[in-house]
Amino acid sequence: MSRNRPIRMFAAEETGAILVFWAMALAMVLGLVALSFDIGRVAATQSELQSYADHVALAAAGELDGRTDSITRAQGAAAALIRDRQTFGLGGQALSSADFTLDFFATLPGSDNTALPPAPNPNQPVPEKAVYARVTLTPKTVPYTFGAALQVLTGTARVDPNVGATAVAGFTQYACDITPMMFCIPDPTFDADNPATIGDLIRLRSGGNGAAWGPGNFGFLEPSTLALDASGNCAGSGGTGPTLRCVLGAVGNITQCFAVRGVDTEPGQKVGITNDALNTRFDMWSGAMKSEKNNPVFAPAPNVIKGIEPKSGGACNWNNPQPTTDTAALPRDDCFGGCAPYGDGTWTTGRATYVATNYGGTDPHPSAATRYQYYLAEIAAAGGGGATTPILSGLSETGRPMCSPNQSADPDRRVIIAAGINCDPNNGGTQIQGRSAGVPVHQMVKMFITEPVVANGQTNGLDIYAEIIGRADSPGAGSVGSGALFHDVVQLYR
Repeated sequence: MSRNRPIRMFAAEETGAILVFWAMALAMVLGLVALSFDIGRVAATQSELQSYADHVALAAAGELDGRTDSITRAQGAAAALIRDRQTFGLGGQALSSADFTLDFFATLPGSDNTALPPAPNPNQPVPEKAVYARVTLTPKTVPYTFGAALQVLTGTARVDPNVGATAVAGFTQYACDITPMMFCIPDPTFDADNPATIGDLIRLRSGGNGAAWGPGNFGFLEPSTLALDASGNCAGSGGTGPTLRCVLGAVGNITQCFAVRGVDTEPGQKVGITNDALNTRFDMWSGAMKSEKNNPVFAPAPNVIKGIEPKSGGACNWNNPQPTTDTAALPRDDCFGGCAPYGDGTWTTGRATYVATNYGGTDPHPSAATRYQYYLAEIAAAGGGGATTPILSGLSETGRPMCSPNQSADPDRRVIIAAGINCDPNNGGTQIQGRSAGVPVHQMVKMFITEPVVANGQTNGLDIYAEIIGRADSPGAGSVGSGALFHDVVQLYR
């Protein structure tokens, strides 16, 4: 018997061969399972970090409302409002402000494929122009467990993956149900909520004809469509002229929203439209509004004291109003002979004249500090907004509408909400000349019209005298009536 026969028999033997392949396959399967465990740890860390970045960016962006302290508040919100943890990455499990870089942008590239500059943004905007917040997390190392063993077995250098995350969120505010008007603020520090500003009188003078606009000039906002009031009192009116006249003159505000970050200004003076439309609030009927005197859509305010009456024989026409001898309109600031267009809120001398003329010298509302408060007190003393009880007795005016059979129950009928815009291009503003697109709004301002709109003697010029009540988006801006609606939209962009 040959000595090589057992070797040949062993080599030819096939019993148990499948066990070898099974062992090899089992090793591969176990290796894949182990590797998937490591990959799952990396994916879980990525998900945790991205979730944290998203929430921090949204918290920060929600504070970017265009105020001077917006970035400071955004940094505080990012650091304090969001709590999270990461499970597998090195560097501690609790995530905090030490784990991310926060920076800000005024604009983003038009395409998401365009990369942003590395953090921190080298061209960070001033707080008033910050719109977007970016959060960049410091990458976390996720140590491989089974993968490390595989690297050792294969003789390769150990490499543990780093996992990071980034998120960009932005803030947009929409102002709805406002008067489609804008005006130039005195300077970039203007704040309608400042106690020193509330009660100041502004002379809003029609601007335009190609000239550079300055403080106090006013114009109009261009709605996105000509259907300015699709569901409000002006529904169905057509054409720029009639529609704008209705929107400016009708009870209630325009049922359309404007993006506060960028409104479009509309060219043209529209002096006749503005005069006729706004004066319906004072029970004055001129031009195309004469035929609307009996229309409840244009009901006057519950208090229309104005110190003038129709020209004799022209009942309620108001083309040539005459001053009364026994009533007076709410006065302008005492300094207005030299401080216009922006007053200082002091009307002591004018108030004494108003009280002497309308009330015989005894002030019935001594606690009313502003003209708006005085106006409201007069309405309340006469029985509220819906009452017909005279405000003034035995005088040329009753204080109630005398031409129109209708009377609005809303005291804010003499309130407008206009976009305050920085029109000084040399001081961070936008030069306004007719039509301008995407103009940022400094503040939406709530103002009380103190007297009828009048022609100012200039070519196509008129003046609106209005007292500052406050920011329209502040809870305390006014005490009654329907105001603007503000919608804050915070969303992720990247």
